[in-house]
Amino acid sequence: MNQIKKYNSIIIIFISILIILACEDSEGITEQNDNSALNIVEKYGQLSINGSNLVDKSGEVIVLRGMSLFWSQWGGVYYNEETISWLRDDWKCTVIRASMGIEPDGYIENPELEYGKITTVIDVCLKLGIYVIIDWHDHNAENHKEQAVNFFKKISEDYGEYPNIIYEIYNEPLNVSWSNVIKPYAESVIEAIRVNDSDNIIIVGTPNWSQDVESVINNTIADDNVMYSFHFYTSTHKEWLRNKCDLAIAANIPIFVSEWGLSEASGNGDIDFAESNLWTNYLEENNLSWCNWSIMNKDETSAAILSSTSTLSNWENNQLSLSGNTIRDYLIRINSDLFD
Repeated sequence: MNQIKKYNSIIIIFISILIILACEDSEGITEQNDNSALNIVEKYGQLSINGSNLVDKSGEVIVLRGMSLFWSQWGGVYYNEETISWLRDDWKCTVIRASMGIEPDGYIENPELEYGKITTVIDVCLKLGIYVIIDWHDHNAENHKEQAVNFFKKISEDYGEYPNIIYEIYNEPLNVSWSNVIKPYAESVIEAIRVNDSDNIIIVGTPNWSQDVESVINNTIADDNVMYSFHFYTSTHKEWLRNKCDLAIAANIPIFVSEWGLSEASGNGDIDFAESNLWTNYLEENNLSWCNWSIMNKDETSAAILSSTSTLSNWENNQLSLSGNTIRDYLIRINSDLFD
């Protein structure tokens, strides 16, 4: 009888060990698959341009979709791992735009403080395996060329080896000349970047708040991996602005919609849902990558978070604005398959 009990005990121990090992293997596989599924940069790898399209490491056309953070000097509370992790895991963002404010009270006056906010976002995006746009969020960048050159020289030295990186070197130029103002500025900054980073994507702003993208036709920058920014707000900008973008696309100009919003151009006003649907269809039909404006709890239509919400993540529907709920639902619907 004692021998039978001893034998049974051995069998029970052996089975228990097998179960533990099986569970450990299963958990390991699940964790590995989860990480792999969530790591968009491992999936897409080094980005480049083919014609007017953004393509992945295999040359396949891809579309990045995500959210823009608010001006760093005023919305810096969201420049952290908690918020960005939530935007990846819950909102299904494949790209985050870090909008480093230049003036007022921004990088020009507080370079170390603002640089630190940007590197925090970059480090988180590297960890999470998503793309990050480093945005020189300026309307007068030609007046700050020396600072921009030094900034992008340093940031490319520190991070240029990573395929996650996208540089946006001029947010929204005002009504200035492409040939005489924006292009010469951009060429100087690009030269500084390319010393350290030969292949990551660079986005250049276009005249008139990055709307006159047709200005670069027959006058592009001599760099294989430069794209041109195109911005719109759906309650202000209608078919006439899509027509301008059509001209650039027809001329094989690579476009990145680095900022657009569900509001009037002021950031306020009502949401024109009919026009918003026309715009999102346009983005998809033309394989245009984009970031929506913005992750902020400001009391304005385009802000995704209600002004009464103070938390940095785990937002419920009643903590988001109409714009925030709308764009979150859209991102989840259109991006979820990328994380499978």
